Amino acid sequence: MAKVICIANQKGGVGKTTTAINLAASLAAAQKKTMFIDFDPQANATSGVGVDKEEVRRSIYDALIGEADIADIKIDIEPEALGGFLSVVPATPELTGAEVELLHLEDREWRLKQAIEKVAHEYDFILIDCPPSLSILTVNALTAADSVLIPVQCEYYAMEGLGQLQRTISLIRQRLNPGLKVEGYLLTMFDSRNRICHVVADELRAYFNEEVFESVIFRNVRLAESPSHGKPIILYDIKSTGAESYISLAREVIARNGGGNIEESHTG
Repeated sequence: MAKVICIANQKGGVGKTTTAINLAASLAAAQKKTMFIDFDPQANATSGVGVDKEEVRRSIYDALIGEADIADIKIDIEPEALGGFLSVVPATPELTGAEVELLHLEDREWRLKQAIEKVAHEYDFILIDCPPSLSILTVNALTAADSVLIPVQCEYYAMEGLGQLQRTISLIRQRLNPGLKVEGYLLTMFDSRNRICHVVADELRAYFNEEVFESVIFRNVRLAESPSHGKPIILYDIKSTGAESYISLAREVIARNGGGNIEESHTG
């Protein structure tokens, strides 16, 4: 049965989509059957793995409203390079309308969970890329997830907003998903030359202790370039710092969930 991890932070620009794509690809490189769900109406995770948003006929929106199954929507990503271990459930801007439609549907907070349950037995990991808000879509993702991974950008206002997210997680536990855990806090966009990055890292580790991943995602030009080429970083430049960072993160996630090794033979 899949471990379902949603990647959430209502603050935009903190590396949620980058993490969803590249953690998923790194898990797939470890021969972990992995699917990631693009749950953001901007659909950047969809285009970031080379899927043309304009050509997507059915998306996660159709699964939410009960008109399609995830198994019929998913698209295999780089099957030759990643051995068929990675799939994406695409999004389109149409997903914006789902926020309104869900308000009128029965069991609206459970729609994503119900859709995932039909395919969870086929995967080791299912990742959900959340929108940068605490909307009904994010509530659906938190209700469907076993845990939440929280990217935190290494900047001055990084800690702002985490309290609001923690309150939301607490409410979800009380009302919808009592088993929801924090998978970990991930430091992103780290620049070792910038003093504030070290300050933020120290504060986060002091406050959240072992919940903070040892792996850190450094600012990296090749990592920033890879979405424009429609490839995860491990396929765009396996020797880059960005690839090393996400391979390290995948190792940690696997270790926290039962063990395993990254097999670089699947990175081409």
